[in-house]
Amino acid sequence: MAWFDELKSPKLKNVKKASTTPASPQDGVWQKCKACGEVLRTETLQEAFQVCPYCQHHFRLSARERLRLLIDEGTFTEIGTWWQSKNPLKFVDKKDYLQRLQEAYAKAQLTESSIMGRGKINGREVMIAIMSFEFMGGSMGAVTGEKITCAMEEALKAKIPVIVCCCSGGARMQEGIISLMQMAKTSGMRRQLKEKQIPYISVLTDPSTGGAAASFAMLGDVNLAEPNALICFAGPRVIEQSIRQTLPEGFQRAEFLKEHGFVDRIVDRAHLKEEISFFLDVLAKKA
Repeated sequence: MAWFDELKSPKLKNVKKASTTPASPQDGVWQKCKACGEVLRTETLQEAFQVCPYCQHHFRLSARERLRLLIDEGTFTEIGTWWQSKNPLKFVDKKDYLQRLQEAYAKAQLTESSIMGRGKINGREVMIAIMSFEFMGGSMGAVTGEKITCAMEEALKAKIPVIVCCCSGGARMQEGIISLMQMAKTSGMRRQLKEKQIPYISVLTDPSTGGAAASFAMLGDVNLAEPNALICFAGPRVIEQSIRQTLPEGFQRAEFLKEHGFVDRIVDRAHLKEEISFFLDVLAKKA
């Protein structure tokens, strides 16, 4: 992956910056930064796409917010808006799975843990799938697996690049083996893209874990990550309990993975669209 380090990113123009004016009690709605402890106006965070102006901590984005961040305004056509999960295993834990789904619909205002469709990034046609942590922790069930696979299939037909933004706690336990099958399905479709030299860029956000990280999320021609994103299969606490050793500082964070060759670049959210556009140009020339 050394050749990526030699590439120079484009000069960024018209990047929106957050206001650094401190919050005041009269502003109403505040949020506290988990990293530096500063109290921030919600409006300030929204203007900066949920990035703290003091320490650059990246809060999680909803799928719709990330769509607005990456896709040119007015160019997105969503596919599969009516696709919804069922309960094929008749799964019940403390609640019936269908009840959990209804609660997730209301909370995330989505029918599944991902959205998928066709749009443009700086004028270039792409297929894009974006996962949302708000919907059952971004878990990957049969519908999300199908959406990611469909995005790749449509990209293959149209011969356009595909972008997948991962934000997931892994495979959805309520769908058991059916959710695990999505790992093979998405990976197999990604292989077809590679054979036809269709560019695939994976964007790893916090968190990218479990079955998602073990399949499509780590298979990009370019793997980009947001700062300090948790990227792993099993979490650090599980590993520490298993091996009974203290893990290195920053273990399984984006910076650690880049140092060890699993991530190509770490990109601040404000620069993410331009960075993706840059790599789309690079990959188009190499195809």
